[in-house]
Amino acid sequence: MSSENSLQDKMDIAEIKEDVVVMRDGSLRAVLATTAVNMDLKSDEEQQAIIYNFQQFLTTFDFSFQIVVSSRKFNINPYVNKLRKKIKLEENVLLKNQIKDYVDFVEELVNLSNVMSKMFYIVVPFHVIETKNQGLVKKIFSVANKKKTIYQDHESFETYKNQLFQRVDQVSEYLPNMGLTGTMLQTEELIELYYNSYNPSEFEYVDLENISSIDLESN
Repeated sequence: MSSENSLQDKMDIAEIKEDVVVMRDGSLRAVLATTAVNMDLKSDEEQQAIIYNFQQFLTTFDFSFQIVVSSRKFNINPYVNKLRKKIKLEENVLLKNQIKDYVDFVEELVNLSNVMSKMFYIVVPFHVIETKNQGLVKKIFSVANKKKTIYQDHESFETYKNQLFQRVDQVSEYLPNMGLTGTMLQTEELIELYYNSYNPSEFEYVDLENISSIDLESN
């Protein structure tokens, strides 16, 4: 058995489609990429307001969710490559040398400082059956039925997906209370995100081009 097949067998994810992560147990996930707040730049009153709203945020919804912080080595290659192209096109020798010196400085600074970039996510779940008191037998059959429903009944999938997205909207609407904005990841962005998560050895080498260009200022 190849290592790739072994990893796939251990993954909880069955597939990613239509901006939704479908788990093996039939439940669904959506992921919001969010901004961050620098508390050190806030006044005492603003800090207290943010903390209070965050406490309210944790208890407002009748469903659980995950807050995930992803760190990886900052990738300056696109920026450096762009500058190197300018060096080739620049005719002024003085400017050419200045750009080159600047590129060398930036590369050395990032390498020595081990600069990390951070992304913040909120993972919103939806389970087809979400009752607290279920017998063991009922749970077993419900898991089997959920998986069958998700994969074989497109109409049911659309219904559950819409309910999931309603939850995402609820979370998104609350974020401005904490000075945050959020954007839901689309299918390709989800694939790239989870690929990096399951392949930590390649983590700093795989570019999340779509995630890097997400407009977190949009509602």
